[in-house]
Amino acid sequence: MARRKLIAGNWKMNGLRTGGLALAGDLATRLGLEAAAGFDMLVCPPATLVASVAEAVRGSAIAVGGQDCHAREKGAHTGDISAEMLRDAGASHVILGHSERRQDHGEDDATVRAKAEAALRAGLVAVVCVGETRAERDAGRAEAVVAAQIAGSLPAGADAGNTVVAYEPVWAIGTGLTPTAEQVQAMHAFIRAEVAKKVASAGALRILYGGSVKPSNAAELLGLPDVDGALVGGASLVADDFWAIAVTCR
Repeated sequence: MARRKLIAGNWKMNGLRTGGLALAGDLATRLGLEAAAGFDMLVCPPATLVASVAEAVRGSAIAVGGQDCHAREKGAHTGDISAEMLRDAGASHVILGHSERRQDHGEDDATVRAKAEAALRAGLVAVVCVGETRAERDAGRAEAVVAAQIAGSLPAGADAGNTVVAYEPVWAIGTGLTPTAEQVQAMHAFIRAEVAKKVASAGALRILYGGSVKPSNAAELLGLPDVDGALVGGASLVADDFWAIAVTCR
């Protein structure tokens, strides 16, 4: 089944107003010059920039997302941001369950699922992240870990239109290490089979690869049959690099 590629940039805790708007504007201009890009583009700036970046790319084909949200719509949750607030700021997507949230903030599958269901409630597309650590892979538990994360993290009501899965082997994030193409394809095919246990439209649901994606390896990774795009970290902060990754999908 043909699935349109999605190239998503996770800016993480990077970007002040001037630089963030310049980056977003640069990408919007480039995408606007593409008569038929052949891919979708998503940028996920820090929460302080969501509204201004959404305004900067208004009228372009670039979508804007948040990097996390709270499970509740509102309330006494100092420092948090709800899915409804992201939607109000101009976001259409939100990244949930990123390994840095799971590790640094102790988020478990139930927490990620609650947040993903909040995203769907607010009309956002949930980008749900899964992936194993190096120790788990070395112990032969990669598939078991990822299967458990899918079972526990995907929201009720997930379908190909409101949910994206991002596979990010934790040991490859920001390390320069990348699984082999064979390992990536095998895990993506496994993920699709696991998603199919919960989602009728699994064949159309997009599964992104994340983990040290860069211009030099993008073509190989994005050419794999079950890789439907990329969740890009550091390279998404450099317009030339992010664009070079995206245009391998043309």
